[in-house]
Amino acid sequence: MYRRSLALPAALAVMFVLVPAALAARVHVRVEGKTQTIFGTTEPTLNVKVTALDALESASLAGEFFYDVTATGYVDQIGRYSADASSGWVFKVNGILPPVGAGDVHVKDGDTVLWYWATFTGPAGPLTLEVETSIVKGKRCFFATGRNDAGRASRVRGVVYTLNSRRTSSATGVVCTRPGRYTVRVTKTGAIRSRTYSGR
Repeated sequence: MYRRSLALPAALAVMFVLVPAALAARVHVRVEGKTQTIFGTTEPTLNVKVTALDALESASLAGEFFYDVTATGYVDQIGRYSADASSGWVFKVNGILPPVGAGDVHVKDGDTVLWYWATFTGPAGPLTLEVETSIVKGKRCFFATGRNDAGRASRVRGVVYTLNSRRTSSATGVVCTRPGRYTVRVTKTGAIRSRTYSGR
């Protein structure tokens, strides 16, 4: 009887430990700083409790970097840079800038959360860059695109690619090379650098 009575509390304890893990979402997370990537150049998948703010917490634990949230729930610092009147920390979920705070945006399995440093120069924020790739006439071609705050993508010109550690400027936003395995990233002044793509 005594052993049986201990088994029930032990089973309940295990259940309460497992339930929060089951509620976590598997989310891709990246944090782009003012001058360099702070976390997740390849957008690794992390367990995130509920919100986009929780995604920042998970990245902070994995990458061992500091961030600060004000009493009103506003992220005012990540790493070494604090927000000011003209610059600060912004986030997108699946390429879209939500109209509410990070603590109010719930994430689900497969979502991508990007936190980044932005300088506010007008009503629209900076483009977040992406790399698309395809085979054109037997060559591997990379195309730079940028997403605006609403998530709409457009081609971007005047970019710099890093292909397997070699920097290549492209006025057209396109660069083609022989087929093979590449690690690729694209940057442009005033835009948020892309994640690192790796593949054939």
